[in-house]
Amino acid sequence: MHETLPFLLALLALLALIVILNLWAKHLKIAYPILLVLAGLTISFIPGLPSVHINPDLIFFIFLPPLLFDAAWQISFKEMKKWWRMIGSFAFLVVFFTAFTVAIVTHNLIPGFTLAFGLLLGGIVSPPDAVSTAAITRFVKIPKVLSTILEGESLMNDASSLIIFRFAILSIITGQFVIADASISFAWMILGGAGIGLLLGWLFVKIHQILPTDAPSDIVLTIIEPYFMYWVAEQAHSSGVLAVVFGGLYMSTKRLLFLNCTSRIRGFSVWESFTFMLNGIVFLIIGLELPEIIDGIREKGIDISTAIFYGVIVTIVLVIVRIISSYSALIATLIFRPKVLPKARTTKRRFLMPLLLGWTGMRGVVSLAAALAIPIKLDDGTDFPHRNLILFITFVVILLTLTIQGLTLPYIIRKSKIFDDFIEDENESGSKKMMKLALRSHVYQFFKTKHETGDYGDSHIHIERLMRYWEERAEDDAESWITDEIKQVLIEMFDSQRQFLEELNNDPTINEEIIRHQLFQIDLEEERLKML
Repeated sequence: MHETLPFLLALLALLALIVILNLWAKHLKIAYPILLVLAGLTISFIPGLPSVHINPDLIFFIFLPPLLFDAAWQISFKEMKKWWRMIGSFAFLVVFFTAFTVAIVTHNLIPGFTLAFGLLLGGIVSPPDAVSTAAITRFVKIPKVLSTILEGESLMNDASSLIIFRFAILSIITGQFVIADASISFAWMILGGAGIGLLLGWLFVKIHQILPTDAPSDIVLTIIEPYFMYWVAEQAHSSGVLAVVFGGLYMSTKRLLFLNCTSRIRGFSVWESFTFMLNGIVFLIIGLELPEIIDGIREKGIDISTAIFYGVIVTIVLVIVRIISSYSALIATLIFRPKVLPKARTTKRRFLMPLLLGWTGMRGVVSLAAALAIPIKLDDGTDFPHRNLILFITFVVILLTLTIQGLTLPYIIRKSKIFDDFIEDENESGSKKMMKLALRSHVYQFFKTKHETGDYGDSHIHIERLMRYWEERAEDDAESWITDEIKQVLIEMFDSQRQFLEELNNDPTINEEIIRHQLFQIDLEEERLKML
């Protein structure tokens, strides 16, 4: 007890600090990851504090599965399908292009840095961080197209970058790289990871349906499931990241089948707090790790200013490559699929959009986790070459992209008013109105059918009352008339609404976020009814 007490107290203090900094970030209207990184950096320079060290073998397993699962759960699969070409190009082609560009630049820039080490660094720093981007863009209004691409990219690019990371590590350790073997392994990592994720997602849905679970059980199971997906896929030498992403996407589309309204409502709050805690710890660790990284640099006799210079150059390369890739994607879309582009009143505004997309490449959690996961020793017991330098460059990239891009992006968007006159393909207010009118008409027809069957005895008059309520949308606080029979009718009505909304979601003109918001409102109504 006495040995673990200091660790527990330190962890509680960090969590309290995360909450305070998040509140302060909201007050300052900046993204909380920026403050957390700077706070960790400041704390790390306090004399007498022990250095922070995380087991590289556990860094991926602790943080990535739940964060990826939550992101897959929240994203609109319908929107991802619509923009799959753009998302796929950024998640795979752009990541590969970025990693190879970084490899070539660092190979020629850093003495003793082979292409394999450059590719390792490129795989680490190539994927933009979803949490940082989401937190930063929350303070500005951006087109739905851009937010969908960023969210979808962040789900898939982790897998592609970690695949590069794994092959680079293998090449450095073994000293060889066979293209045929690498191609087969690459295909298995993608197909195997996706297949395992879908299979386990299907299995978990069945388990939830078979077992007599309640809300706490469902929530605990959903926390365990992404870890299990990741572990099984990694044991099969495929991509654990893709397993969690595809499993999470599948389970997200089936949430109405295996989770009741209580589980969905309570699970939303639990997962929001859980992922906030994990993200907060990771961003603090980014800052707290600096002293150990600097000590490692000095032990190898590398000048700090030189290492900072390397980090700045790599950061510039990342920004330029992403901007070039954004304009390449725009040109390709203009040539092959011009109808899917968001309409802008001026050509100038449209061609400024890729510039902003290129400026959204903040790095964070995945890059840090990958850098820390580099083995400390090789198989022969010698130190892993350039490990500390790669860690330091990664830290510089994260710090610069978070602070410079993260702080300037909202300001640039607001001042340039680049997105003010974009005409969205989907008009949100019109889409919401269409959904409301259709749902209201559906509910009225539901009660009309119940009224015509006349199978509810003394509750028949209350069925008429429900019809009038939904027809006139009147306010009525009197709830004494809600008998057990009426409760049953209302629960059937809620289920009918959910089924109708699921069918309505097939309409490409309806935004899935609006559908999900309405489903959440229905869950709240059913929970309130159960408490009467």
